[in-house]
Amino acid sequence: MTAESASAPAATADRHTGGWGYLAALTPIIFGTTYLLTTEFLPPGRPMLAALMRSLPTGLVLIIGSRIPPRRWMARFFVLSVLYASGLFPLLFIAAYRLPGGVAAVINSLSPLLVVVISVPLLGTTIRAIQIVAGILGMVGVALLVLRSDAALDAVGLIAMAGAAIMFSAATVLTKRWGRPEGMTSIGVTGWTFLLAGLTLLPATLLVEGLPDNLTARNIGGLIYLVVVSGILAYALWFWGLQRLSASAVTFLTLLNPVTAAVLGWVVLDQRLNFWQLLGAVLILISVLLGQPGAFDWRRRRRSALASRM
Repeated sequence: MTAESASAPAATADRHTGGWGYLAALTPIIFGTTYLLTTEFLPPGRPMLAALMRSLPTGLVLIIGSRIPPRRWMARFFVLSVLYASGLFPLLFIAAYRLPGGVAAVINSLSPLLVVVISVPLLGTTIRAIQIVAGILGMVGVALLVLRSDAALDAVGLIAMAGAAIMFSAATVLTKRWGRPEGMTSIGVTGWTFLLAGLTLLPATLLVEGLPDNLTARNIGGLIYLVVVSGILAYALWFWGLQRLSASAVTFLTLLNPVTAAVLGWVVLDQRLNFWQLLGAVLILISVLLGQPGAFDWRRRRRSALASRM
């Protein structure tokens, strides 16, 4: 089976799942809790530990019952593991340390547009004007929601965040292009991808950070959430959704991340949201809707309605 034939069912599955593929929207919503989780629950100064705990347990749990991938697929899983985790996470942490969160979020909001562009050569898709409009609208919305006028810029941080956005976008498109090995579920694909990532991050974590000497009950609760919810559940839903929706449709859902973070800051941390931030949130939601294929295809809906009356 070729890569193209393996991914062919995934390319059309979104037409037959009754919207269940949109459960993938829970992934960016879960990731939107990361800021609150990191600042309030996780051990301070342990970014590599957080990356490891999000990767290795996810892989170990999700490969249970999965077949061993064919040899030619191991190289693909290694590439995905670098793009999704072992290469991506260090860039994200560099950006987190050197850039204000708002600047990082704005750069990350480029991901939907990057996926639209990368999908042209790799998936044979065409760029639709509505996707460009939705992508720009999403960037403006994120900027209004999280960007502050006194945000400082750092060249290394900007390069790291841009690299992270490119890696995640490429991983999303490659996941769609390659599909999955015959007889393996999307859960198994997720498991092998993050198992390899975790095995790569394990020695790096031990060498750079080591293990924490003391963990509070709050830290332990945060790590459990990181493993079970932000790792196993979130990534399983993401890969599952990618098998049922187009790459661009799923990536536009990532814009829900800063909205979730802003809402949690308002509800839990008593942070205020002004008019421009609320406008930004509305623009983001509109962008997510516009980014879904056929969401505003009135002609097709009208034809379907007329056909049903005949």
